[in-house]
Amino acid sequence: MQTELAARYDMPDRETEPTTAETISVFLIARDAGGDATGCGALRLLGDGGAEIKRMYVIPEARGTGVATRVLRALEDHARRHGTGSVVLSAGVEQPDAIRFYERESYQPIDGCGPYFGEPPARCLTLELG
Repeated sequence: MQTELAARYDMPDRETEPTTAETISVFLIARDAGGDATGCGALRLLGDGGAEIKRMYVIPEARGTGVATRVLRALEDHARRHGTGSVVLSAGVEQPDAIRFYERESYQPIDGCGPYFGEPPARCLTLELG
């Protein structure tokens, strides 16, 4: 993921709040039938009753196979089980494929989220969990 982001943005990955075991509620790894990792995602519970989806990634060979949708649904389900009313996430202008995916999954654009308020390359989205 870091290699791909660095190439897309022509700079090293600059995540301002790196995902760690202390800051996330769950980290999921999707695997294929042979046990190889095909995707991942994390969920950080926020103090305001919301949650943030972090570090969603699917290897290029597994894109379009449903891996991303399954990881996203599992993260959303985890958030619901913890009483979360909404989730936010961020992507960037150089990730139009990711933005299209989230919008297709009913995520709505918002002005900003977390450290990404006022950051021109950032695109933040949210979903109200029902």
